[in-house]
Amino acid sequence: MNAKVIPFEETIRKHGIELTRKPLEILQINVGKLCNQACLHCHVEAGPKRTEIMEKRTVDRLLDLLSLSPDIHTVDLTGGAPELIPSFRYLVTECRRLGKEVIDRCNLTVLFEKGQETTAQFLRDERVRIVASLPCYSKDNVDKQRGNGVFGKSIRALNLLNELGYGKEGTGLGLDLVYNPLGAFLPPDQVELEREFKEELKNLFGIEFNRLYTITNMPIKRFLRDLERSGKLQEYMELLVSSFNVQAALGVMCLNLLSVSWDGQLYDCDFNQMLEIPIFWKKRTIWEVESLEELTRAPIAVADHCYGCTAGDGSSCSGALI
Repeated sequence: MNAKVIPFEETIRKHGIELTRKPLEILQINVGKLCNQACLHCHVEAGPKRTEIMEKRTVDRLLDLLSLSPDIHTVDLTGGAPELIPSFRYLVTECRRLGKEVIDRCNLTVLFEKGQETTAQFLRDERVRIVASLPCYSKDNVDKQRGNGVFGKSIRALNLLNELGYGKEGTGLGLDLVYNPLGAFLPPDQVELEREFKEELKNLFGIEFNRLYTITNMPIKRFLRDLERSGKLQEYMELLVSSFNVQAALGVMCLNLLSVSWDGQLYDCDFNQMLEIPIFWKKRTIWEVESLEELTRAPIAVADHCYGCTAGDGSSCSGALI
């Protein structure tokens, strides 16, 4: 990162903040970089030509560790498009058998890919919570960021999920949407934007959903290169730094979350994973640890991209922190 900023580590030290992992509650598994889309903001740099996918032996090792981790209540599956890996249904079924809540971070359009004809029904049967990407209720904005035709398919997918009971009151089938800005600025107020999304999607398409999460674009990978090409990197980093929020820093998601890569490497979060910033621990893979609880009280590895999670109302995989 070329922009000159106050190091994030120095900022949190100035405020007396020490980021140390608490007991784990969420295991986020990045099952691979294969995706049917190639979005401009994607910090994973996922796409149709990526070949990195989680093997079954890695899935089995994770399941063994999860069986020994009663405090981990949620398994958060991300990618790429998680549904595209061969072991996806096996992983979901076994996690549910262990009594874990499962989140599928779904790009929606994958539900119409060849071989995915029954995926939506499978997710419903396993009562998987869906967190779906929809950066806007405008066709032009969505297609600009995610590719031509993505908006139309996304609306069809949301209608399909609604028909299965997702997002409907009383069904217990969670359907949450994710908004991220279309440029180098912070997300608007999450509560107000959720109200606006619900009103527009209901009126325009009859779509219902549970919650909207606002997520700040992280200045890494594809989005970083886009900032560099447009000459906005310095401006964006200055915005993040000037918007640093102590309360957001005290509630960052890495405090009770552990990230696992497709090949079994351990990281403090998905962003650190993509930058290959290892955890501060002598054992750094699922093959070396005997229990995931070993990582409790380990210090969190930070870098300047962490300003993205602590700016404004904060940002996490579950939306705003404040």
